[in-house]
Amino acid sequence: MRVLGIETSCDDTGIAVYDGDRGLLAHRRYSQIALHLEYGGVVPELASRDHIRKTLPMVRRVLEEAGTGPGEIGGVAYTSGPGLAGALLVGAALGRALAFAWGVPAVGVHHMEGHLLSPLLEPGGPAFPFLALLVSGGHTLLADVRGVGDYAILGESIDDAAGEAFDKTAKLLGLGYPGGPAIEKAALDGRPGRFHFPRPMTDRPGLDFSFSGLKTACVHAVSGQEGVLDSRTIADIAAAFQEAVIDTLTIKCDRALETTGHERLVVAGGVSANALLRRRLKDLGDRRRVAVHYPRLELCTDNGAMIAYAGYLRLTAGQHEPLGFGARPRWRLTDLPAVSG
Repeated sequence: MRVLGIETSCDDTGIAVYDGDRGLLAHRRYSQIALHLEYGGVVPELASRDHIRKTLPMVRRVLEEAGTGPGEIGGVAYTSGPGLAGALLVGAALGRALAFAWGVPAVGVHHMEGHLLSPLLEPGGPAFPFLALLVSGGHTLLADVRGVGDYAILGESIDDAAGEAFDKTAKLLGLGYPGGPAIEKAALDGRPGRFHFPRPMTDRPGLDFSFSGLKTACVHAVSGQEGVLDSRTIADIAAAFQEAVIDTLTIKCDRALETTGHERLVVAGGVSANALLRRRLKDLGDRRRVAVHYPRLELCTDNGAMIAYAGYLRLTAGQHEPLGFGARPRWRLTDLPAVSG
């Protein structure tokens, strides 16, 4: 089966074509960073309007690049949630309309399941079962993954997601948006040891996360400086903040591997592109003799390829949507039906 994937959950428009025999045929991603930059974060209404402008032209372009036409598409997958309601509805409306016009089934895909399964697109991708760390602007969680749709949440953020904390701290330091790459770049010039921030919830049992207190510690560090922050102080705070986040994620992954006994760790979501996180988890994997898997860097952020692939797995299992469509801005990963086989 050949599947068209449409991703419009937030501020990235992603379109892809996945073929069950040949793999990923083509994909494109359009980022709205420039549109939202002056606001320091995503403006939902602007995001929805831009998806309307970009999505259908990108579908045409990706089909052309994949060397395929509507008659060769066997199904359409679109992100149904979680995410921004208006943005989700743009992709859902287009995806369901195209499927109806082409006479093929459609399926709404869970955004985080797309991220979770994206490393399976890579050669030598992980086999089930595995531990997954999903870490992005909207979500931070650890999941025990036994198969497609067979997920147990081991721990998740009780407040800010890690990516959200990066965004807010970058804004505090005047580094712009998105915060993850901005903090990572500034931290390269940071001096270790000048600032030390807490590793939240690592001094107690459990696998949940909390990053709001870490963000507050950064606020206190900034307010404790006299006058305007100089570039050296900004770099030092950025480095200390990044170290605290990465240490926290690594400690929790170590605990989860100990708890589950899994020999494979999947790391996905926008923050999985962070170079320091990758180095620390490689060290953890080497120490525990655990294989660590990531999607390629271009597929760490929101993209259509992961939606096309997750949709392919569910469509070939016989799952599809009725003629109606909708958005699920809040949608628990554990509410998904399992795919047998």
